[in-house]
Amino acid sequence: MRIIMRYGKEGLPLDLPDDLDVTLIRKKAMPVLENPRESVKKAFSAPVACKPLREEAKGCRSACILICDITRPVPNGLVLPPLVMELIDAGIAPGSITVLVATGLHRPNEGEELREIVGDDWVLDTVRVANHFARNEEDHVFLANTAEGIEVGIDRRFVEADLRIAVGLVEPHFMAGYSGGRKIVAPGVAHEKTIRTFHSARVLEHCNAVNCVLDGNPLHGAQLEIVRMIGKCFAVNTVIDEERRLSFVNFGEIEASHLAAVDFVRPYAEVPMKKRFRTVVTSSAGYPLDKTYYQTVKGMVGALEILEPGGTLVTVSKCSEGVGSKEYAEAQRSLIRLGPENFLQEILPKRYAAIDEWQAEMQVKAMKKGSVCLFSEGLSKEQQSLTGVPVIASPAAAVMESVKASGDHRVAVIPEGPYVIPLYVPDPD
Repeated sequence: MRIIMRYGKEGLPLDLPDDLDVTLIRKKAMPVLENPRESVKKAFSAPVACKPLREEAKGCRSACILICDITRPVPNGLVLPPLVMELIDAGIAPGSITVLVATGLHRPNEGEELREIVGDDWVLDTVRVANHFARNEEDHVFLANTAEGIEVGIDRRFVEADLRIAVGLVEPHFMAGYSGGRKIVAPGVAHEKTIRTFHSARVLEHCNAVNCVLDGNPLHGAQLEIVRMIGKCFAVNTVIDEERRLSFVNFGEIEASHLAAVDFVRPYAEVPMKKRFRTVVTSSAGYPLDKTYYQTVKGMVGALEILEPGGTLVTVSKCSEGVGSKEYAEAQRSLIRLGPENFLQEILPKRYAAIDEWQAEMQVKAMKKGSVCLFSEGLSKEQQSLTGVPVIASPAAAVMESVKASGDHRVAVIPEGPYVIPLYVPDPD
């Protein structure tokens, strides 16, 4: 059996013997919008829990549109041109429209990379396009503290705009339940302290800060509280299929429209499974998510519900840009030096997480569940030593080694990685 794993831009063939009992876990076929550009325009005139976009934009002198950074394959090239044109037609001057890349604490996107994520040269030439910098104190407005004591600082370009819109992709997220909507605001354009507080271990170790859970998720709750502090916000929410084609789009009040998009994607992204496996193969969803090892951890965590305790998790991720930030590399060094349990105990008391250490914290979840190994062609020897897991030469060979060791020929394969979440739902006794 040959399976093409999401890996880089080109994919990675995984050849497994026919005598294995392979369970392929992927989304059921999703609808694809026949005319995606027209569907985007229609969404603006048939909104969720608000007036049509042009009516909401009337009388506004400025607008700020948030977009995701390079780590998310949002179809901005389909969304931004009609969105910007709608705002201009409503009377907002092009020079008063800002497209702001919601980088969180990630690096900025510039040059050809910025052109790639904006997806349209007319937009780049017509309105202001800029990156958010979480560590620039003067760029932020400090609003208040959340009920849990999180100090809320948000990019003033968004807070002070007359019209505020977040454009994003709705898919499972291993901390916030689902991405998109409120998450583009915080951490997207939040101040460093805000991000480091709600990414602290005391928040993320909550049992509901996991994939596909919104109710009772403390991160989701804090994000909603932050959005409500800012005031009226809107969102354009997109869902794409396995081939990155537009399957769903809506526009509306940020909270209600996001929930509608989550309701749409749940039956596709969440796959109930009645059994667990001793051997599981997953990916980091391919380009652009698998540019770094930092993002690769999402694929590891997404597969954990169906991994038998002590089983083997084989992860493929190109890591074309290496490990990630220098702060993340330092967190990985601490994880390797201390070991998973001691690392977790050291970070739990912190009010402010060290930058990017939350991804090392998430890796602990995988390391505690079973044996994790990685196939990657983008990491140097030094970078491989920072992963904290064995780097293998062949995913297929790792599968066969696991099968032989466990005596179990059942293998689960998740080609799209964290965009598909298998949920263990055993038959009731």
